[in-house]
Amino acid sequence: MVVLIVGLVRKNETNRKAEVMLKAIENGASIDPEFFKSTTKQKKQRTIKERLLDRLTGACVTGLIGVAMLAYGIWKGDLNGWDNGDKMLILISAVLIAIGIANLVLFIIGKNMLSKEIEAEEEQKQIKQD
Repeated sequence: MVVLIVGLVRKNETNRKAEVMLKAIENGASIDPEFFKSTTKQKKQRTIKERLLDRLTGACVTGLIGVAMLAYGIWKGDLNGWDNGDKMLILISAVLIAIGIANLVLFIIGKNMLSKEIEAEEEQKQIKQD
C-alpha cells in the first residue's frame, strides 16, 4: 500500500508540473528549470564515517542482544534442565554474537583501510562550513 501511495503521489506531482509547463508554453511565458526538479527529499549522501559508525552500532546491538540471550539461555537451562528450547536459544544467541563480531571486524578493517578517505571528507566538510 505504501508503494502504491508513493507512486500515485509522484504521478500526480508529475502531471501537475506537466500541466503548468503546457500552460506556460501556450502563454509564451519563460519556464524556470528549478520548478521541475523533484520536490521530494533526496536521500542524503552518507559519509564513509557515518557508514562505519552504523556498522559499529549494529555490532554493539547484535552482540549485546546475543550475549543477553546467551546468559538467559544458560541460566534457564541450569535452572530447569536442558530442553530443546534452551539449546535453540543458545544457538540463536551464538548466531547473533557471530554477526556482532563480524560487524565489529568490518568496522575495524574499514576504519584502518579508509582512514585517509575519512580525513579527506572531514577536510572538505570543514571547507564547506567556512
